Amino acid sequence: MTLKLTINGQERELAVPPQTPLLNVLRNDLSLNGPKYGCGLGECGACSVLIDGMAARSCVLPVSAAVGHNVTTLDGLAQNGQLDPVQQAFIDAQAAQCGYCLNGMIITVRGLLNHNAQPTAEQIRAALEHNLCRCGTHVEILQAAERAVVINAVALEEAPYE
Repeated sequence: MTLKLTINGQERELAVPPQTPLLNVLRNDLSLNGPKYGCGLGECGACSVLIDGMAARSCVLPVSAAVGHNVTTLDGLAQNGQLDPVQQAFIDAQAAQCGYCLNGMIITVRGLLNHNAQPTAEQIRAALEHNLCRCGTHVEILQAAERAVVINAVALEEAPYE
């Protein structure tokens, strides 16, 4: 069966079983290595992607559920050679230790900002509460998320994020 997907703004046709986890298709068939395999249960967030701008766990989402939707991975956030404001904020805040969780953290913050451009610190914590960081860089991650709100606001004033 051939499925038509829109991944990072590009139309893709793939001959894969419809129940295949989206994560497997992204990593194995499309060589998009932003989303990571973490728990395989949708609990850690390492596999997160944006589906129509909202964060979703790709390890438990069948690829067929992505048909007709826009899927954005970490690999597709940067536009025209410029990092997404959330990516830039995580770099500025040096919010990485091992980096394994960063995909989920960045995607989750981007999803939050897509629907709430000015979240409070409490709303940021609530959005990230189901993303796991085994290295313990939570303080830096929260600082990066708060910085992302500021950078994103400036970017929205200059040119609205799509």
